[in-house]
Amino acid sequence: MDLVIRNATLPDGRRDIDIGIADGRIAALAPRLAARGAREIDAAGDLVSPPFVDAHFHMDAVLSYGLPRVNRSGTLLEGIALWGELKPALTQDALVERALRYCDWAVARGLLAIRSHVDVCDDRLLAVEALLEVKRRVAPYLDLQLVAFPQDGLLRSPTAFGNLKRAIGMGVDVVGGIPHFERTMAQGAESVRLLCEFAAERGVRVDMHCDESDDPLSRHIETLAQETLRLGLQGRVAGSHLTSMHSMDNYYVSKLLPLIAESGVAAIANPLINITLQGRHDTYPKRRGMTRVPELMAAGVDVAFGHDCVLDPWYGMGSGDMLEVAHMGLHVAQMTGLEAMQSCFDAVTATPARILGLEGYGLAPGCHADLVILDAGSAVEAIRLRAARRLVLRRGWVVAEAPAAASRLYLDGRPDGVDFRLPQGNTQGTKLANQDAP
Repeated sequence: MDLVIRNATLPDGRRDIDIGIADGRIAALAPRLAARGAREIDAAGDLVSPPFVDAHFHMDAVLSYGLPRVNRSGTLLEGIALWGELKPALTQDALVERALRYCDWAVARGLLAIRSHVDVCDDRLLAVEALLEVKRRVAPYLDLQLVAFPQDGLLRSPTAFGNLKRAIGMGVDVVGGIPHFERTMAQGAESVRLLCEFAAERGVRVDMHCDESDDPLSRHIETLAQETLRLGLQGRVAGSHLTSMHSMDNYYVSKLLPLIAESGVAAIANPLINITLQGRHDTYPKRRGMTRVPELMAAGVDVAFGHDCVLDPWYGMGSGDMLEVAHMGLHVAQMTGLEAMQSCFDAVTATPARILGLEGYGLAPGCHADLVILDAGSAVEAIRLRAARRLVLRRGWVVAEAPAAASRLYLDGRPDGVDFRLPQGNTQGTKLANQDAP
């Protein structure tokens, strides 16, 4: 073995597991492996997980906060207007530099796969060229999947569809859309049809910004699900945001959920951004803004969480930490049951990996040795603490390393299988320095 990780806790709750790695892949996974490694790492009971996956991001806009000015209202529409002001001043070098800097942030936080939308409404396709270059450069340590995104509307922008087709021809992976930004509901539905037909013709996946609105009558997810069924695109389509669902009446949703489940369309919520940008016209009570995550999951729909924005015209915060995203999603969706909390961890790991179609992802023999050792004893504890990433491995090589957290709040007992890791000798449930952490 090239490397053996000893005494790992896995996200499914298994403990004292050894992971043997050879030639960049997991060769064995079992308690107390007899095989020795050229290098051995003692996880000491800490959580070992596949890497985090961000199913929805905008890398062409990342780290551009304040250019050309700050979003004073904090609204979605002012952010779109700001991006329109910034586009003429963009340079390829600046786009590449900001994106590469963010990719470094991501890897340090155990985020090794990102699906990024890239605006194709600039006829120069400057951002497309820049992010294709970034994709090439980061390939050894991060999977970057690009979506051709007609930010200004497929039919609203006269050259958008042609540019989108050019972008796919240049090597962009996924067809995107934004039907709720078209001028009419009918044009929004028409854009969904055109884009899904093009994706079916080209054999590529689809991921549309869909119904990012407080309007309960914005129902393009219904059209997206039906077009997916009509064209046989099941398992290859995602609807991102879907925030109008938080405003829809329950009777309509009772019809919509089975349709989405039947179509195999995945849902991607963006907790940090959805609760920030939605509900802006409300006084009180204010709507939460995020789509119906628990209900979608209960219906059998794959639901992932995305970061969406970091320091850009829409959001002046963010750090690339998917545990922060899961933490916010858990609270906003009121998913505090044990299984629900675990599903929030899955929403930033296994589920988005499935939506992106990542090959070799997971914790099983034959999977890529892409792993994160977290300073936590369970997936739930990792979310609770936004746990430090002790080690990040890509194909069996350590690509990032950080010290464990200086302290941890320990609680007495392990209710219903949740491990709060009471250290030996502490019977009072007090806050202790984690002296044993490397």
